[in-house]
Amino acid sequence: MNQSRSSTVRYLPTSPFKAPPPPPPPEVFSVGDRVSHDKHGLGTVISISGTATVTVDFGTLQVCVPTPFPRLYKI
Repeated sequence: MNQSRSSTVRYLPTSPFKAPPPPPPPEVFSVGDRVSHDKHGLGTVISISGTATVTVDFGTLQVCVPTPFPRLYKI
């Protein structure tokens, strides 16, 4: 078994190694926001489904992007 242990590793305050920084909070989008996607290009947020997905209109295509939005950036 080769399992990742990153979620079970605890860092002690006296450790000479620094703990990795916490992940940044997910981006918060609003309807009407202009966004850029690495694959689809420029678009506009047309709907939000709670904190789970954002639907973006890219002109020729509408895409539901699930959290944590790794390729979606607010302009």
